[in-house]
Amino acid sequence: MTDHPRKGTVAAPGSPDFALHTLGWRAFQDLCSAVLREVWAQSVHTFADSNDGGRDGAFYGTWQQSPDPIGVQDLPDGPFVLQCKHTKKADTTLTPSDLSDEFAKARTLVDRGLCGSYVLLTNARVSGTSEATIRQRLRDAGVGHVEVLDGQWICDTIATRPRLRTFVPRVYGLGDLSQILDERAYTQAQALLGYLRDELATFVVTDAYRRAVQAVQAHGFVLLLGEPGVGKSVIAETLAMTALDAWGCLTVKAPDAAGLVRHWNPLEPKQFFWVDDAFGSVRHERHLTDNWARHMREVMIAIRRGAQVVLTSRDYIYRDARRYLKESAYPLLHEQQVVVDAAQLSPEERRQILYNHIKLGDQPREVRRSMKFHLHEAADTDPFYPEAARRLGLQKFTRRLHLNGRGIADFMAHPSDYLRQVYDELEPDEKTALALTYQAGECLPAPLDLDPSQHDVVTRMGGTFAGVSRALSTLTGTFLRQGSPPSNGTITGWAFRHPTLQEGFAAFLATDPNLIKIFLSGQNWRTILSRIDCDTGNQDGTLLRVPPSLYPRVIEILRAADQETLTDCLGQRVWHEFLASRCSDEFLALYTQAEPATIVRLTWFTSFLNVVDEPQVLARLQQASLIEPAHHQLIVERVTKLAVESPDAGWTWLPEWKSLLSDTEREQLLSHVKQQLPSRFDQILQDWRSNYNPDEADPHTYFEELEIELNNYQKAFADDTDAVSAIDQALEKVNETIWAIGEEFVPQGPYAAGPHRHSAPADAPHGRSIFDDIDDD
Repeated sequence: MTDHPRKGTVAAPGSPDFALHTLGWRAFQDLCSAVLREVWAQSVHTFADSNDGGRDGAFYGTWQQSPDPIGVQDLPDGPFVLQCKHTKKADTTLTPSDLSDEFAKARTLVDRGLCGSYVLLTNARVSGTSEATIRQRLRDAGVGHVEVLDGQWICDTIATRPRLRTFVPRVYGLGDLSQILDERAYTQAQALLGYLRDELATFVVTDAYRRAVQAVQAHGFVLLLGEPGVGKSVIAETLAMTALDAWGCLTVKAPDAAGLVRHWNPLEPKQFFWVDDAFGSVRHERHLTDNWARHMREVMIAIRRGAQVVLTSRDYIYRDARRYLKESAYPLLHEQQVVVDAAQLSPEERRQILYNHIKLGDQPREVRRSMKFHLHEAADTDPFYPEAARRLGLQKFTRRLHLNGRGIADFMAHPSDYLRQVYDELEPDEKTALALTYQAGECLPAPLDLDPSQHDVVTRMGGTFAGVSRALSTLTGTFLRQGSPPSNGTITGWAFRHPTLQEGFAAFLATDPNLIKIFLSGQNWRTILSRIDCDTGNQDGTLLRVPPSLYPRVIEILRAADQETLTDCLGQRVWHEFLASRCSDEFLALYTQAEPATIVRLTWFTSFLNVVDEPQVLARLQQASLIEPAHHQLIVERVTKLAVESPDAGWTWLPEWKSLLSDTEREQLLSHVKQQLPSRFDQILQDWRSNYNPDEADPHTYFEELEIELNNYQKAFADDTDAVSAIDQALEKVNETIWAIGEEFVPQGPYAAGPHRHSAPADAPHGRSIFDDIDDD
């Protein structure tokens, strides 16, 4: 077996080199601040005023000896000053003349009793002669102890301190990863970095990121929530790099709960999983939520045994999904410490995000100069979207932008309106390239090899193969990204750079029925059902909205795929979800006329009602006045049977059943359950026990669903003491059965490795604008 270097050691020969000159002056100060907190364990009391025309900043405080110091040994306890000097030129040497102003300031600080020791940090080189002169000049100013630490020292510190990289993750994109990661981690990191380099280059360590790190370290789990474009996925992806490096984890991007469980290895305690859009990408997808409900127990066991899990979700999707998740199976989701709102950004964080995107974008110098005095106002836009900040830094998105305060603020506040104009002005080959990418779903494979339906799209949109190939290249970095998606490392190709760009393109397509026809042509039913709306109402999240004139074409596609759908469980769920949530009354009427057997087939639903989706479709059809009396009778007969035989109490609380059953029918059904369930329960319990397989689940997990249903009946019979007493007796029998099968299942101890916390310094007001050098080249 090959021995790998210890995490945090330099794995490749030679001194590491990080492109620190590409950091802005403020980002370099943040790096110095992180060195203070994470490497030297110092608490900073104040932050110096930097409005002195230099590219520097200073930190004041009282030195506390660290248990594991690096670079600075035995510094006196008296007050210290840490001075940062940043240059944007690579391979620059700092000279004493560059510090002439600082020597005078040092004398003033000494006279005020604020400086006994002085630490100079710079990203430049410092020669031995210059260092000696700097030391002497500072001692002449009255400083008792002087340390001069140059760019190479900083690079070496970054390379040997994984925890430092956790809180300054931008460095992952600034140097050679082979010099900080072992071979196994390096291979994974290269794949991740190829996909995330742009995100890491502009990443800002926000309070949301810090809280996410703390949640993962303390609980093994975090759920990142927020609107589209606020940076949830970037935080999750950055955590994946951190897990790979600082925590020594294997990283896996899983598509859903079942995928997480499938990839979890109980013999590999250090695994990091992240699941983007855990409950749906644009709308709530009930089958994904049900998947989490079924597998949450196994996910929690994996977390207790050391796995780390990060989920992201749009806030409005999670609000809808939450009611379908079983509270008893996912207690972590109800702890405030593990649910992080990624949209909560401080004014300083907003400005740094905006600065990074403008500085690292492709706007010419004169445009940045015109923007400069309006960027504070732009950062104050509410809500603030980091994705809008990225677009502001790129010429492709700002051709019609008015370079004044109102124009820039409007751009930040209404990114969708500007995006639609941008799509409209693209060349035919560019539109075709984006249409092919949208049509492909997760990734348009490279090299480009078009099938007949894709050739048809190219022809009908006025593009050419050569032109589309060139357009894919020119659109990469702005609208698209190229690489291997973390969820599928076996393919390489193009994908939309951000989900909001994909949704914006869907909105653009919807403005032209001819373009929708092109999209529908040659597509399989799965792709179509996951991408379209046949409803004219306004809903959160943008899919391709099909006009009523094209409903017959969609129905034709669904009818052709219907038999295939019926034999495919996942296909059924996608189909049902489409009918229940994304179809107008007009579409449903046309569909049920074309497929009259559909409603009868939907009445064959099974238990348990909280995870099957046919009742949701039936409720939607009821709302559209499409359920006939004969259909309704079949629904009542079916739920009456399941209410006792399973037993299934979902009809007592699920929202869809409020419209499917009248008040009288609900009372009659409750009476039926009260009469039949107690007398038949012994046989029901025996059936449950006969079906128990100890190789598949522990008895507590297996009987949990039965206990939940009985508890739900208790709530429904709350005012009927006789019925509640009968349910209590049934629950006692279940408990006795569990104990009879075997001893209570005891999971391994919870994963607990709390973080060593340092108090982050509070930023004091300083006179220099963060955008001061935004127009420097």
